[in-house]
Amino acid sequence: MARKLNERSVIIEFLPSGSYVKVSAFDPATMTEVSIVGNPASGEAILRQTVMRKLKYVLEKNAPGKPAGRGKLV
Repeated sequence: MARKLNERSVIIEFLPSGSYVKVSAFDPATMTEVSIVGNPASGEAILRQTVMRKLKYVLEKNAPGKPAGRGKLV
C-alpha cells in the first residue's frame, strides 16, 4: 500500500533568480517532479506549501485506476 505524501520524503529545492524564485519538489517514490515560480517576498513557508499542493495534485491526477479525465475514446 502506498504511503501518503506527508508520510514520505520529498526533496524541495529553492533556486533564487533575480526578482523570482523557482521551487521544485521531487517525490523519489514515484519519480515525479513539479515546479513553481514565485515571489521571494512570499516567504519560504508559503512557497513550500504551494509546491507541495501542486505535487499532491499531480500525484492524484496520475494515480493508477483514475479515469483519463477529459474526453472519451470512441
